[in-house]
Amino acid sequence: MDISTLLGASPVMPVIVLDKVADAVPLARALVAGGIRVLEVTLRTAAALDSIRAIAAEVPDAIVGAGTVVTPADLAAAAEAGASFAVSPGASAELLRAGRESAIPLLPGVMTPTDVINALAAGYTAMKLFPAAQAGGIGMLKALGGPFPQLRFCPTGGIDAASAPGFLALPNVACVGGSWLTPADRVRAGDWAAITELARAAAALRLADSAR
Repeated sequence: MDISTLLGASPVMPVIVLDKVADAVPLARALVAGGIRVLEVTLRTAAALDSIRAIAAEVPDAIVGAGTVVTPADLAAAAEAGASFAVSPGASAELLRAGRESAIPLLPGVMTPTDVINALAAGYTAMKLFPAAQAGGIGMLKALGGPFPQLRFCPTGGIDAASAPGFLALPNVACVGGSWLTPADRVRAGDWAAITELARAAAALRLADSAR
């Protein structure tokens, strides 16, 4: 599955931080039950790669990827763990090159027009704007749409349930990333029903956007 198809599968890509592998499968099932299938498990904890393995093996309806990929070694480890895609907060020339050669697609992180040009020159037309709020948010995405009409973005960073619809209304936004679907206190409590409700509300954002 290419990255454009992945980005179109859910209006919101949850940014997931897992401290315990045991939480991975029930969390993924809760998100899928609410209509959110594309899941970004960040490589920020020791549990991340094993969590990706568990979700890939046990939740077939989920499309699990690895986030916080910053080196070619991270990318290789994510692919080996069973990730279907990878997401980076930024992108070196080395990582962009590795992404083109990888068995799984990479969504490279960009923040400036120069970052965008470098990623575009390396063959990428889908990118993660990060950190979106600090980079200028909706105004920045509108500005980037002029010189780069062929690109699609997944803005991430500082986006929540209230601001997500404004981003999703932009023609160059394929989806948004956010951590509000998996609040740490709900994950620690194992409150999977609450997470399913958050996912259901996030999945409905696509319907609200298409109705405008």
